[in-house]
Amino acid sequence: MGCCNRRCGLIAGAVFGAVVAILGGVLIPVGNSIIQGTVEKEAVIEPGTTAYGNWIAAAPGVYRQFWFFDVQNAQEIVQNGATPVVVEKGPYTYKTRYLAKENITFNSNHTASFLLPVGAIFEPSMSVGSEEDKVTSLNLAVAASYSLIPKVFHGGLEKLINTSNSSLFQYRTVNELLWGYTDPMLKVKLGLFPTDNGTDEGIYNIYTGKDDISKVGIIDRWRGERSLRFWDDKYCDMINGTDASSFAPFVDKKTPLYFFSSDICRSVSASYEETKDLKGIEVYRFTLQADTLASPTVNPDNSCFCRDPTTSKNCTLAGALDISSCQDGTPIFISLPHFLHGSPYLRDAVKGLNPSVEHHVTFLDVEPTTGFTLRFAKRIQVNMMYGPSNVITVLQKVKDYTIFPLVWMNETASLDDETAAMIKEELFSRIEMLAIVWKALLGSGVVIFALCSIAYCMVKRK
Repeated sequence: MGCCNRRCGLIAGAVFGAVVAILGGVLIPVGNSIIQGTVEKEAVIEPGTTAYGNWIAAAPGVYRQFWFFDVQNAQEIVQNGATPVVVEKGPYTYKTRYLAKENITFNSNHTASFLLPVGAIFEPSMSVGSEEDKVTSLNLAVAASYSLIPKVFHGGLEKLINTSNSSLFQYRTVNELLWGYTDPMLKVKLGLFPTDNGTDEGIYNIYTGKDDISKVGIIDRWRGERSLRFWDDKYCDMINGTDASSFAPFVDKKTPLYFFSSDICRSVSASYEETKDLKGIEVYRFTLQADTLASPTVNPDNSCFCRDPTTSKNCTLAGALDISSCQDGTPIFISLPHFLHGSPYLRDAVKGLNPSVEHHVTFLDVEPTTGFTLRFAKRIQVNMMYGPSNVITVLQKVKDYTIFPLVWMNETASLDDETAAMIKEELFSRIEMLAIVWKALLGSGVVIFALCSIAYCMVKRK
């Protein structure tokens, strides 16, 4: 009788162990479903969610660092046609993105519209000098007028240059070059970023993800339009992806991330490069690819971005995007800093450039479960074009069209300790707890089942 009871107890123990193990196994897909549902619910941009709290608030700790290209031989360039020599001067750092979104409106088609104000506060402690430091840089008025005024009227431009005592280069403060000054020749305010301080980027309309979480954050309209009007081409005028601050949850390494940047008047994509650790949180690093600004001969998708066969060397020039069509005709070219991934011609035309992937590439560090961008560095360079002239004295020694570097910018931010702790506590602690529970159930169930089965066999043998 006792032997029978012992066998029955061991059988019951084995059955119990099997049930516990099965429960642990079942908890895996159930738990994953619960996690996915929770994450997707919190990723929707609507009042009460984690995503909404992060989205509506002013971005903490976003900075713009500027490095100027200080011309060392301005007189030799004008008088003798010497190759320009520049020295990088910076950083001059400003806090930006510190203003919260305005005029937020939720629409019936699961989109939200808002206005994004822009401002800049100088940060002396993060800069090499003051805003009153002076830099020798290209004369914006002369370079712009060279392209904007038809050549038949360059005689009149020559008179304007002479009467205003202007030249191809100018000596101005950091503050003036960035935010604007009254030009003596044109009598108007000019600057590299005159509309980036105290204005806004225009009205954005984005998907909230309420009806389709895969569309969360994707831009539906910008300035009231679903496509751009800069490139005269359906492909190049597409507004793709988000604003890069976040993406749909459960990011896939194999899928590029698309985002729109008003700074460069186009959409771009970034591809997975590596997995990194950020304050104890695993993030996927996505980087702008080398062929983003490649010539159409290398990347045919860029054919519609080639605007001028002359300045682009019959569309073979790589590394410089002509955005004059979205700058009222002003000959502005966007590139990566120091013409990284650009044609050798660009670096040969100006001495003193040293491109570096480590310091000059654009990247996004994205937390893959939530799709939130936790660290980023958007690095672009602003250039202007000028060329030879038989009429304008200050350009008579210029041998060829030159895309001249003015300043490069690093807009960057990183996750702070407080937010990192919140993410780990509210999200990953729950995931880890669920993992511990199912592992404990699965492990203990297997052990109980194995021990009871072995003991049963031993008893039965006796």
